[in-house]
Amino acid sequence: MPTWNSRGLRGSTLEEFINRTNEKYAEHGLALIQKVPTPITPINIDKATRHITLAYFDQKSTVDYIGAVQGIPVCFDAKECHTDTFPLANIHPHQVQFMEDFEKQGGISFLLISFTHKDEFYYLRHQKLMEFWNRMETGGRKSFRYEELEKDFFLKGKGVILVPYLDGIQKDLEIRE
Repeated sequence: MPTWNSRGLRGSTLEEFINRTNEKYAEHGLALIQKVPTPITPINIDKATRHITLAYFDQKSTVDYIGAVQGIPVCFDAKECHTDTFPLANIHPHQVQFMEDFEKQGGISFLLISFTHKDEFYYLRHQKLMEFWNRMETGGRKSFRYEELEKDFFLKGKGVILVPYLDGIQKDLEIRE
């Protein structure tokens, strides 16, 4: 059973950037996106600080964020990558299934990937994710390479908007039309 402290604070910087971006989008009435809390059961609690020091996950989580952008349902997961190769093992089958079902209901799902070693953010469209996923499922590569990504979906920061994923959504919508 995986435990909370075994995973450390992976992705915490990316999530903080996304949370700040979400605050700015909400302030300007552009989007309402919330972090989905991961349900945990505490095992050890530090009595002095009242902080949870060990816990286990109650159930599989779906995605990190969910909400609406100008009336469009949106869900996405945030991932960090420290090399030019992203292992698909970093995405769980239940997450892919949730995003697939979300798309079937008329929503938009995607991954936000931080290539930390390049200081770049990438919007991975659901359709492109499924190309990589299906390739893996049929015996192909169990990862994708930086070079395989669509160049138009790298996100450029805009001042206080640290991870401008609305730009990715806009391009994604244009491709779908």
